[in-house]
Amino acid sequence: MSVLTVLPDNERVLVKPGETILAALTASGFGYRIGCRRGGCAVCKVDLRDGSVTYDHPVADTVLTSEEVAAGTVLSCRAVPDGDITIELRDERLRVTSSLLRALRPVPPTKTKE
Repeated sequence: MSVLTVLPDNERVLVKPGETILAALTASGFGYRIGCRRGGCAVCKVDLRDGSVTYDHPVADTVLTSEEVAAGTVLSCRAVPDGDITIELRDERLRVTSSLLRALRPVPPTKTKE
């Protein structure tokens, strides 16, 4: 499992192997602005601040340009973290959609710097 940190809220959730950013956040009881959920509308773009991702399906250049990729933009509905990552939402905050899911999928402890 890897850890996904979401800015600006600094929320942390666990990501199962092969799970997309969107799937991990949804399974953890969080929501944010999304669209088609299949990589075609570009509504779920977020900024990758740390770490790397791969895509479980091809993403069209018309949805995510090479310039955006170089700048760290990812599609959360298709991006699968390669390990621990940090993303930043664009002009919005996470919202809790299910307290029950949050209780069932615990939040990992925050790493402290020594």
